[in-house]
Parts: sequence; structure tokens; C-alpha cells
Amino acid sequence: MARTKNPHVRSMLLERAAQMLRRREPVTLRALVAGTSVSTMAVYTYFDGMDGLWRALRQEGFTRLSATLAEVAASADPIRDLAALGAAYVVNALENPDLYRVMFDAGFELEDSAAADETLHRLVVTVERAKDAGRLRSDVDPLELATQNWTVGHGLASLVATGPLPRETLANGIPLLTALFVAAGDEKTRCRRSVRAGWRL
Repeated sequence: MARTKNPHVRSMLLERAAQMLRRREPVTLRALVAGTSVSTMAVYTYFDGMDGLWRALRQEGFTRLSATLAEVAASADPIRDLAALGAAYVVNALENPDLYRVMFDAGFELEDSAAADETLHRLVVTVERAKDAGRLRSDVDPLELATQNWTVGHGLASLVATGPLPRETLANGIPLLTALFVAAGDEKTRCRRSVRAGWRL
């Protein structure tokens, strides 16, 4: 009879691996379980080995991102909401810099790529709302603009959360997103006001 897996052990191993990354310690099989009540066999029981652990870490990063984005309530202003989703993306990276690095390590497959795609889909839906509200031109491709929005957030997050620039750099999100949405058809003054309302960090 197969042993029942304890989800707390799985979570503990993921958290330990994330903490080791944060401290820039090598994540090895023995180091991962050192000082815990589990043996190295637990890594195989819960993840089928170290490669499985890395896949789970990547997935955990996207799971936390999805949960953070889900906390952004839709308002009557979809441009504000696009900026708020971008800000939430950056906040997630700042709060989970260790997992953020792993999320984009394409050397390991994701456990559930569809779940990761949901984060981009949330932006696409919001762009469609902005088009329906007349804030953006009718010929704007929602996926393309959503990807560009994500690129702004990702670039700033990478430079601050895992890179060399200070947190003040994040203020550049306002002019960058304003320029992006104005180019897509929004009115400049109204757009800047909406972006400022959403870009809360």
C-alpha cells in the first residue's frame, strides 16, 4: 500500500529550497533536508527527484503570482486595472524574489503550463474590457498589448527585485504604461490619471 503523502512536507521542502535560493546557497539533496525530520528520500517521494523539485518551484512561483493578480478587483476603469495588474506583478516579484528567478528558468518544464498561462489571460481579458469601453482603438490586438504590458512589469521587476536598480526605479512604470496605452488609443491626460490610480507600489 502506498504511503499517504503529507502536503505539509511538500510545502516545507519547497519553502526551504526557496529560502536557500534567497540566501544564494546551493540547493542540493542533502542540504535541502539537513536539520529537518525527513530524509533525502522525501525529495523522490514528493517530487521524483531534484528535477521535479525545480519544476514544482517554478509552478509555485506562478501559483503565487496568480493568487496576487486575483486580488486585483475589477473597477469601472479598465486602464486603471491594467496598471494595477502590472503593479501586482511587480509586488509579487519583490515579495518572492527567489521564486521569481526560478519562474523563468526554462531549463525545467512547468507542472501545469495552462495554469501559468492564466496570468497572461487575465491581462488579455482586461485589454478587451478597455476596448469595449472605448479607451483603446478597435484594431488593438488584446494579446499583443497584454504581452507588452507584462513586458513593462517584468522588466522593472527584474531590474529591482533581482537586479541592480533601487526601488525608486519602479516609478518609471507610470510613464511607460501611459505611453503604451496612449499609443493604443487612450487619451493622454485621462490615461495618466488612470495609470497613476492603478500603479500603487
